[in-house]
This record gives sequence, C-alpha cells and structure tokens, in this order.
Amino acid sequence: MNTTLLAGLAALLLPVIGLAGEYSLTVDRVKIDTGDFVKTGIGYNGKSPGPVLRFREGEEVSINVTNNLDEMTSIHWHGLILPFDQDGVPGISFPGIKPGETFTYQFPIQQTGTYWFHSHSGFQEPDGAYGAIVIEPEGREPFRYDREYVVQLTDKHPHSGDRIMRNLKMIPDYYNRKQQTVGEFFSDVSENGLMNTVRDRMAWGNMRMMKADVEDLQGFTGLINGKGPEQNWTGLFEPGERIRLRFINSSAMTYFDVRIPGLDMTVVQADGNNVQPVNVAEFRIGVAETYDVIVRPREAQAYTIFAESMGRSGYARATLAPEEGMEAAVPQLREPARLTMADMGGMPGMDHGSMAGMDHGSMDMSGTDGMSGMGDPSMKGMDHSGMAGMDHSNMQEMDHSGMAGMAGMDHDSMEMPKGGASDPFYAKGSGLVPVAANGGKFLSYADLKAQNPLYEDREPTREIELRLTGNMERYIWSINGVKYEDADPIRLQYGERVRFKFVNETMMTHPMHLHGMWSILEVGAGQWNPIKHTVSVQPGTTVYMETEVDEPGQWAFHCHLSYHAAAGMFRKVIVEGGPESAQAKADATTEEGGDA
Repeated sequence: MNTTLLAGLAALLLPVIGLAGEYSLTVDRVKIDTGDFVKTGIGYNGKSPGPVLRFREGEEVSINVTNNLDEMTSIHWHGLILPFDQDGVPGISFPGIKPGETFTYQFPIQQTGTYWFHSHSGFQEPDGAYGAIVIEPEGREPFRYDREYVVQLTDKHPHSGDRIMRNLKMIPDYYNRKQQTVGEFFSDVSENGLMNTVRDRMAWGNMRMMKADVEDLQGFTGLINGKGPEQNWTGLFEPGERIRLRFINSSAMTYFDVRIPGLDMTVVQADGNNVQPVNVAEFRIGVAETYDVIVRPREAQAYTIFAESMGRSGYARATLAPEEGMEAAVPQLREPARLTMADMGGMPGMDHGSMAGMDHGSMDMSGTDGMSGMGDPSMKGMDHSGMAGMDHSNMQEMDHSGMAGMAGMDHDSMEMPKGGASDPFYAKGSGLVPVAANGGKFLSYADLKAQNPLYEDREPTREIELRLTGNMERYIWSINGVKYEDADPIRLQYGERVRFKFVNETMMTHPMHLHGMWSILEVGAGQWNPIKHTVSVQPGTTVYMETEVDEPGQWAFHCHLSYHAAAGMFRKVIVEGGPESAQAKADATTEEGGDA
C-alpha cells in the first residue's frame, strides 16, 4: 500500500479513533439528503447517521464527545452495560454536555454484538443524532459468515422533532395518511355484511377512535444507512458467501417489517445477544431493537432489502448485489393494517381485569394542558369518549352501556386478521398480527431462545406492574396513569430479581427500554428465555420480563417511541445498595437534580 493511500486512511480514521481504545466524536449541524427532500439536522462527525463505532469485548474505551451545537446535548450508548454515570441521560445519570464543551465517556466493554448510540436530549435523535455500534467477541462466534454489513433503519421526516410534537399535541392524527375510505367501507360490506360493517363504524365513531391509528407518524422517508429508497444503499457479495446483516431500528416512531425477496434469513442475534438460529422469511423490528441475520445468496443477481412500515405508509429499501449499479424489483406496499376491537383493551378476546365496570360517560379531562400539565394523575372525571389508549387505573365495575352502537355486534364475523395467522404476543384477533408476504415463517418473540443462559434461572423476588396508559385524542402517554413529571421513581434493591408485568391498555405498540440492565423476556422457555434491552408490548396484551438488578445507580426506563417518551411514558429507576462507591455517585447525582 503506498504512503499517499496510508495518509488518506489515517486522515479518515483519526477523527473517530485515536490511541488504542480512544475515540472522538463531534456533535454537529448537518445536511440530510433523503433523495425526497433535504433538511438540516444533527449528526456526528459531520454526517447522519454517525460513524460505526467498533469495539472489542474486554477493552476499556474512552470517547471524547465535543458539542458543536448551540444547545445542550448527550449520547446514550443504547443496550450497553456500563456504570450508570456513563449512560448519558441528562438529569438522571449526568448533567449533559454544554455547547462548546467536551465530555469524555469512559467504560469497559463487557459484551458483544450489535448496538447503537443516540442523543438523549430533546428531539435530537429523530433529528439525526444516531449511529451504530459493533462489538467483536474475544473468542469465536457460534455461527459462520464471510462478510458483514450494518443495516441501520430510520424514519426521516421533513419536519423537525419539535414541530412534529407540537402538531401531534394539537391534532393527534395530523400525520395519519391512511384513514379509512369509502371504497374500504364497501369492501367490508362485501366481506362482513352491511349491518356488521355499520355497527363496526358506529362503535369506533362513538369512541372517537380509528382503526387506522397504527402509526402516529406518517409522511416519512425510510432510510437505510442514511440512504433513501431512490439512493439505494448497496452491499456487495460473492455468490455463495454467508453475509451477516446487522439490522438496527433507529426510528423515532416506526416499526418495520423486513424481508429480502428470494432469500431466507437465519436470525442469530436479538438485541446483541446470541439466540438459537431461527430460519424466517420476514421479521418485525421494533423501534430501538436490533436483529442480526445470516443470508446466503447463491446466484449472481441483485436482491432487495425491503423494510415496510407496520402501518404500510412507507418503506426503506437497499440492495445486495455482486456489482455496483445492479438492482432488483422493489415490492409494492401491502394493504394498510387496521386495528380491531381486540387491540382496544377490554373488548371480546381480552382480559377485562381492572377495567371491569367502567362508566365511559363519567369522566372529564378538561384540566390537561400538554406535556407540562397532563391532568390529575388520579384521573378523576376523565372523559373516555375522546380517548384512544385509555387509562383504566383504579377503576372498578365497567358499564358497557356507555359504548353506544356496540350492542349486538357480531365480533366473531368482523376484523379478524386474514390468513389465519396467530402469535402469542398479539391479542387474539388483533389486526396487527404479522403475516409473511410469501406465506413463509414470520419471526415471533416466541421463537427466540437464548444460545447460552446469561443468568441462573431463579424465582423473582417480587413483581411490579406497569400499565401502559394514554390518551391518543389529547396525545398524552403515561405509566400507571401518571406522566413522568408527576411520578415517583421505581426503587429496586441491588441483588434482587424483579418481574415486570406490562399491561398495555392503549391501542399503540410500545417498545419499552430499561437502561443499564438486561431484560429477560418471558417466552415460556425457562432458562433459555431471550435476553433483550427493548421489549415491544402490543395493544391489548400483557407481557412479562425479569431483570437481575445487578447495576447500581440511577437509570431511565421508557417507551422508545420518541414522542411517547416526551409526552410522559417514562420513569426513573433507582437501584439502591450495591458497592459503596456506586451508591455515593448515585446520591450525588440525585442531589444535582434536573429533568431527563
């Protein structure tokens, strides 16, 4: 290699990698070109997404982050196990990085796999402040591959995050472009009969809810590695090679259904942790999740990586090919998903639980006023007639007569997902149950089994119920009916094993992310239950996860939909006890105060 080329490589790498284990990042205003529009955003080292950071298991890293913005910033290392004061959440684990300041993160790398990093300040992440992390193992992987690519997905919108939030607070369906049509009405009449269809429309209308409330944010351009569908990011291969694709969903709000027509995929990792291999035709990747898959294209032809939004409002597209410039057909978007009464919570096919006996006509929420004052947490006087995603806290004895138009509805003949698909992590009869485009296998959480157990299988010491609550009509999101600003922290004891029970009482899917500690997802596999950092909870479902409380300090726990977290679906977790030095740091951070 000649000296000119070496000098060029050094100039390219030095802004990111300095001495062994030392890295540098700048936080900058950048131009983002999606192929559909160009906008100003925020990025790292002059671009969005930022560079792929490559670490090695066992190394100590030092990352110098220089804030070139005129506002505070931060970086959260999503899914990494590290000391809490390096986690990067302003007001919880550190004060934040001031304009013009350089902050140095220092932590050990004690894991392997695919992760990502992003700002935890305001809406900087949806505005472009994100990047990928790849951690190589000290030893060999339990699977073979010849080459690898990061495939980082996001939903880039022409509006800024602040503007999107303002619009959602004013008109919650501002960005909903997949409303029901007259043609759809007649199609439903043909399939379900006139009376059933009319009753169905009346029921949803009386509740002021919409079957189309699958995605809060539409009108985006899907990006892969910063490239829009027309820009067509391309990864090269030699026929017969095994290719590892590291999928990362860095979206603000969008779940993607991913397939590669003509290729089967073998899932080998979920959220950075090895799983027993699962062959699938398609998988759904929640916001903030990662999946690593192996594909083996045997023909010298192009293959389209197609990531279609769960609400079928947009897509991201890339290509695998033996040569640059080759393309394959791009599939058409499928029909948009529609919610059903099963996704509502408390309707046929659902566990009424604490919702029994509620009178929907007895509540008033006139006291709410956006993010700074979301009403009385006791929810007295709430008007459920205007809600999607109801908060059923502390309510007894439901009166179904308050839901005019629903009496006599034949739920068995209506709104069932087509194709007979089922998934234990979706409500029975849910309209969101995924079906593979080619009729093959669609990945379910139930398919995920740990390659090697990370923890000893033991009984939890206690259970904490977290009801995911909200009001789509007023764009309020909360946990147990209380928004973050009004909530007490969740207090855990170092060394205990806690079982979290998520009860989704809303019509939205929520990817719940606990910082700093692993989440053991209950799939019925005992010690082989998969280890994750983000767990999706579908409408109308109850999901369990367990956590070994082995990291002292203060941590964030929130829905990873950016605008849901900002609206209040967020908690601080305080782990008490543990090493004295860590407890002293936690106490000092608590005294500093501040908001995340």
